[in-house]
Amino acid sequence: MWPFLVPGVILGAVGLLWTLQGVGVLQGSSMTGSTLWATIGPIVLVIGLVLIWIGIARRRRTR
Repeated sequence: MWPFLVPGVILGAVGLLWTLQGVGVLQGSSMTGSTLWATIGPIVLVIGLVLIWIGIARRRRTR
């Protein structure tokens, strides 16, 4: 469970941050307003959410 949840939460948070910076919601970095980060961010966010889902599903299965 933990080997999926911890990286999932980290990737989800980083993906959300990159998405918000890429679309210009969060200001103050070279990533602000960049379409590259507006594209990479959601991909990383989805990977993080999938890892969280796998971790939760494995926990339910072992109970």
